[in-house]
Amino acid sequence: MEKIVRKGQEPIMKQHIHENGMEYLTFPALDATGIVSHSFSTRIGGASKGYYSATNFSFTRGDVKEDVEENYRRMAQILGYGRTLEHFVTTFQTHTTNVMRITKDDMGKGVCKDRNYVDVDGMITNEPGIILTTFHADCPPIYFVDPVHKAIGLSHSGWKGTVGRIGARTVEAMTREFGTDPSDLVCAIGPSICVDCYEVSSDVAEKFIEEFEIEDIPEYISDFENSDNPLEIYNNNSIEKVENTSSIIKRNREETPVILYKKAGSKYQLNLWEAIRRTLIDAGVKTYNISITDICSHCNPDYIFSHRTTGEKRGNLAAFLVLNS
Repeated sequence: MEKIVRKGQEPIMKQHIHENGMEYLTFPALDATGIVSHSFSTRIGGASKGYYSATNFSFTRGDVKEDVEENYRRMAQILGYGRTLEHFVTTFQTHTTNVMRITKDDMGKGVCKDRNYVDVDGMITNEPGIILTTFHADCPPIYFVDPVHKAIGLSHSGWKGTVGRIGARTVEAMTREFGTDPSDLVCAIGPSICVDCYEVSSDVAEKFIEEFEIEDIPEYISDFENSDNPLEIYNNNSIEKVENTSSIIKRNREETPVILYKKAGSKYQLNLWEAIRRTLIDAGVKTYNISITDICSHCNPDYIFSHRTTGEKRGNLAAFLVLNS
């Protein structure tokens, strides 16, 4: 399997490679619920070519339609139970906080049928066999599993969705539609850009300062160095040997994670993972029921598409969540 940079001492997400050659990631905590199949795709093992290589799930970025369909077929094999293209339902992401309830009437939309909805960044369902699908290339996915009422949710949470608390909006929708008690939810925040890589301007930072009532903002301490490979990547006091990396970041991390770090020149480093975690806790999710990825898209551009790394010359990866019968 592909060598990746991880943001911590112990692996959080598990790497897998299917017999069809596609490599993907999972959260053990979601698997432990016993009622879902899920994954987060990687760039490895798909049919796409060029800068979409090799696993792109977007039909709207200029990739060959048949290659994208083949990527969905391979992912359907990973998710099991004889699933096909007709089982997927995709979001229509525009960085909103809109959450839509999905039924069997929606199956196939976005993959083999036209979507008759727009501005949908989150989806929920309590019907087995529907593969909820969101798209990603730096923005985090949030997975939701209610093992008591057998319901699920999946949301795309970029900075706009995060400051708008789409995580809470998804919890509220599941409570309204399925009777979900937030304290029963098992949640996970998937692969996306980490705090070390996510520099934002003061206007973005101010929105988070206001929404999360942030008063004290610590200084961001970084140290960039160039040297021959392999380099040492310092993550939470652990050291990993990583090939093909040109720089390292060394930062003093607080024991308690923070949402924002201040830099010179009206710039900040934004911790989306921590902002989403606090949103979920505020919505009633138990801290111990929240898993947070240890894999950053910008740190691993050959493994995960990153808009910050390549701009528009890329495909989209995807998060998948399906309730099993």
